Amino acid sequence: MPVAFLERIKSQFPFDFDEFVQSIDQIPSISLRTNPFKFKLPVTAEPIPWCETGLFLNQRPSYTLDPLFHSGAYYVQEASSMFVEQAFKQIEHTSNRIVLDLCAAPGGKSTHLLSLMGKDDLLVANEVIRSRVSVLNENIRKWGHQNVVVCSNDPADFSPLEGLFDLILIDAPCSGEGLFRRDASAIEQWSVDNTNLCATRQRRILADIWPALKSGGHLIYSTCTFNPAENEQNLQWLADNNELESIRIPLQESWGVEEIETNGLFGYRFLPHKVKGEGFFLTLIRKKDGSDSFSIPKKIKTRLEKMPKQFAEIRSWLNTSDSEFFAKSEFLIAFPEDKIPVLNALSEQLRVISYGLPIAQFKKNDLLPEHTYALSVDRNPALFGIVELDVREALLYQKKEEIRINSTEKGWLLVQYQGVPLGFIKNLGNRANNYFPKEWRIRMALPEIPRPWYK
Repeated sequence: MPVAFLERIKSQFPFDFDEFVQSIDQIPSISLRTNPFKFKLPVTAEPIPWCETGLFLNQRPSYTLDPLFHSGAYYVQEASSMFVEQAFKQIEHTSNRIVLDLCAAPGGKSTHLLSLMGKDDLLVANEVIRSRVSVLNENIRKWGHQNVVVCSNDPADFSPLEGLFDLILIDAPCSGEGLFRRDASAIEQWSVDNTNLCATRQRRILADIWPALKSGGHLIYSTCTFNPAENEQNLQWLADNNELESIRIPLQESWGVEEIETNGLFGYRFLPHKVKGEGFFLTLIRKKDGSDSFSIPKKIKTRLEKMPKQFAEIRSWLNTSDSEFFAKSEFLIAFPEDKIPVLNALSEQLRVISYGLPIAQFKKNDLLPEHTYALSVDRNPALFGIVELDVREALLYQKKEEIRINSTEKGWLLVQYQGVPLGFIKNLGNRANNYFPKEWRIRMALPEIPRPWYK
């Protein structure tokens, strides 16, 4: 590890220095977070105490060879970062919240927020780096919710949306010191200059996004670094320039999480020799200045194309009655009706990549169910026949190869594994067409399939 890093760590943690350094050489823990709307299987794995759906695994499974992984039944995520759930729980629950995940790719915290939010809330998942937006969009699609907008914008682009968001999560780009144990490249890229650059960038992000948070709204700021300049000092800088309240998060001693307090400002630190997880920092604050709410202009011309009337039957495809449907190219997309004015305002200001959930593709007067509809948590289960596959059949399906099914029912059928929907096939009698998305298919050969972690 870099000498300058070790010198700073020794001054930060003089009594824990040796134990800290030794912990970097240890094998990192293996963890994931299940989708509460999809994953219903009983498991004996060790729970992550600060996340109700988080689990520690004894060994790393082959996620690629697990059909549930590709269907949004769980998300592979580092355990410490799941502490966002504890911060979220300190926020008084109100309905119709608008939540922004500012630095969202690849989607771990966005999918976590979707599991924690109510269906009457709206998530805006943003990623400024264009090359990372596609994986963010894919992971959100797999999670199966329609109350979400994906966009790709610089934080400064949100400033005109003054007072729009009830909650903003900033998992800020940082020097990555907390990842040294699991990512050797993080060590290679570390330098004093880079940590200083990160701290400066983080302050710009905070300054740019602050106006978009409503007065009384909450901000969760997190990093995966130990550097005070990127953590406590940035929090102090924000407090020196704005009116805010630091919110304490209750801890259990057994967690090993440290609460640090400076001038009445509270932060929460995960150290690798004290916590079963990687390095992480989080703070929760409430804004006390600024605008109470965003006033949505009434004269915004919507860019949404109404669904053709002949496809009205699609409303029965969902279990919800509060969705509106729109046409985009040749696709029908479901989106919460009461959030349309917000979507219009976002589209006016931001580069919106996607919104809602694609339900079907229409060709002339025919409706072809979309793969994302199969993964939707709002899908009407009575609409399509179901075929249960074993693990090898499920993986062949996700490789987009031909599979043989035991069903006399012709037409569109939903295939599933362990009760979790995988996607659609069209049974023609003598064969079944596989409609798994080509761009999501498994590319590796199928060896002897290992026992999944949940069995």
